[in-house]
Amino acid sequence: MMSEKIDELLPRIEAALARGGRSMDDLLILLATKTRTAQEIREAVELFEKRGVKVDVGENRQQEFAKHAELEDLHEAGVMRHYIGTIQSNKARDISRFADLVHSIDRESALTSIEKRAANDGKVQRVLIQVNTSGEDSKGGYDPDLGLLTEIAQRCDESESLALEGLMTIGTNTDDEVEIRRSLRQLRELRDGLGIEAVKELSMGMSNDLEIAIEEGATIVRVGSAVFGPRDYSH
Repeated sequence: MMSEKIDELLPRIEAALARGGRSMDDLLILLATKTRTAQEIREAVELFEKRGVKVDVGENRQQEFAKHAELEDLHEAGVMRHYIGTIQSNKARDISRFADLVHSIDRESALTSIEKRAANDGKVQRVLIQVNTSGEDSKGGYDPDLGLLTEIAQRCDESESLALEGLMTIGTNTDDEVEIRRSLRQLRELRDGLGIEAVKELSMGMSNDLEIAIEEGATIVRVGSAVFGPRDYSH
């Protein structure tokens, strides 16, 4: 049951936060809602709320935005919507209109597309820059180069349509905890190296590596299977 899964998850998160001298107030739990129904999402949000924990929702695919129309009351009540999938330029308008925060600005064309669509709508789009700290070709993201990230941050600062709030990465896909930790720690070091007060978020860590991510300073972790169970791709 979802309730039991959440009761198993929260102690993991709280223990990791405690090891870093932090509390639940220092972390946002983001529900990864790919393939999940509106009913499942609502149930999860309400179960976390009953436990005094705020969560937001994160969607990977533009074609699943429609189901969130059934959850507009949650959005109006403060459950923010995040976009965590790959950005296709021809979908940038829909993404910008859907998302309060876009996590996956992973290349120049994505940045330009989101900026343009936000400008057209008269919106200041909150964004995170995705960095490929794992070095894996299968993952998107800018190179983990502080000079490059500084240039991107400056561009966002000069834009009237972008607000850069932090960095995002996906940890190395391996069983080697040392390598996973390195890939996550590097994101924190890059953020700290930027030295920009407004760029504070670290979106990193998923169900399988969230403890390491929290220990390394994550401010946003995404959880899917740890809450909902295995994905059902029949929807």
